Parts: sequence; structure tokens; C-alpha cells
Amino acid sequence: MKIKQTAGRDSLGEFAPQFAALNDDVLFGEVWSGDGLPQKTRSIVTVCALVSKGLVDTSFRHHLEFAKKNGVTKREIAAILTHLAFYAGWPNAWAAFRVAKEVFAEDEPEGGGMFGRGEPNTAFAKYFTGNSYLKPLTDPKQTVFMANVTFEPACRNHWHIHKAERGGGQILLCVSGRGWYREWGKPARALSEGDVVVIPAGVKHWHGAQKDGWFSHIAVEAPGEGTSTEWCEAVTDEEYFALGEETK
Repeated sequence: MKIKQTAGRDSLGEFAPQFAALNDDVLFGEVWSGDGLPQKTRSIVTVCALVSKGLVDTSFRHHLEFAKKNGVTKREIAAILTHLAFYAGWPNAWAAFRVAKEVFAEDEPEGGGMFGRGEPNTAFAKYFTGNSYLKPLTDPKQTVFMANVTFEPACRNHWHIHKAERGGGQILLCVSGRGWYREWGKPARALSEGDVVVIPAGVKHWHGAQKDGWFSHIAVEAPGEGTSTEWCEAVTDEEYFALGEETK
């Protein structure tokens, strides 16, 4: 996704037009928009570089806000700054934390909605990009299985297919945050609290959180005979982070 930046021209367009153009068109328009790294990774690298130099001014705040927008969570920034303290200096980390606390003060609660986040979804972690959490709501031995699934920002599961000899499929009941659902060959559908997604057996699809916030849905396994799940390829960063543009 190409970044459109005007900060250079807004601040220095008349005083230093060449510098303004380099900032807006080259740094953000080309370097930040390149295909080599996801923008979330670029944000983390930039934050680390600024903290290492002790630069925690307004530009640092801007890059923290940009990092948050690119999917860096409060938990991640705390871990990043803690790790960085041992390499960039304890005072630098302290100064960075003061700004980070303000930027992430209004961050969403870390997921789960009314049912709570549950435990790390370790059993299926290999089928997810990012961290997810699972809270079973029913006993599958007694009734239809329902579980609250929570995705951290930018987390999504791999493409997959719910198979069945008869019946089957899945229903998603969105309970908090904002997410995505996509079927193979179709545009992505933005999801929010109260949305319902009916997924018939045999349909290749994926679902997960949007990049800037947590997302939770209840997954309901529709009754069927001979049911199974086929897991397919991961959703690439390029495919995922392009969604905000193509669905506007």
C-alpha cells in the first residue's frame, strides 16, 4: 500500500521545498511503501532507531502513533522498549515509555468482548498469522460446539475449508472489534460487532482482525456428517495489508 504523506510540504514546503519533497515523495512515497518489508516491521525498526538515538520528540510520537496504526499493540511496544533498554540505554527507554504510555493509553482492551479472551490458541497456532486466543463456550460432546475466538491486531487464520459429507460448515457471530472475512475469488468483507457470517461447507475462506485493533467472534460449528477442516496456504502480508485500500 502506497503511503501518501504531506507533513514535509505542510511544515517546510516554502522554506525547504526540496527537503519537503524528499520527505513526502521519497522517504514515505517510496521507501516506506516498498515491498521488501511489511509496514508494521518498518514501524518497529523506525521506533528502535529513534530510541537508540535518544530522539523522543514529536517525530517519535508520530512514529509511535503510526506504529499503532500499523498493528503494533500495547503489549508489543512494551516488550520492544524493554528489550531495547539493554541495547540503547535505560534512560532512553524510560523516556520512550513516557510517550508510549500516552499514545497507547486509549488502546482497545486486549480483546475477548463479553466472553473474555480465553487462553492462547496454541493447538492451532501453526494455522494463524499472529496470536489468537480461544475460550470454549460449550462442550462438543454434549451439544453444538461454540467458542469465542479472539485475534490480536493484524492476526488472521490461513485459508481453509470446512468439509462435510452432509451438512457442516460454520457460522461466525461477531461480538467485539473489527475484522475481515474473505472467500476465495471474492472481495473481503469488513466485520464489526453484531455481524453474522454463514460459511457453507466446501467454501475456501479466511477470517481475522483488522490491522489496528482486536477482534472477537463466536465460531459455531454447524452439525454435519463426516466433518473435517482442510488448512491451506497462509494469507500473505501483501494480500492482507492491501485490504484497507481495495475495500474503501
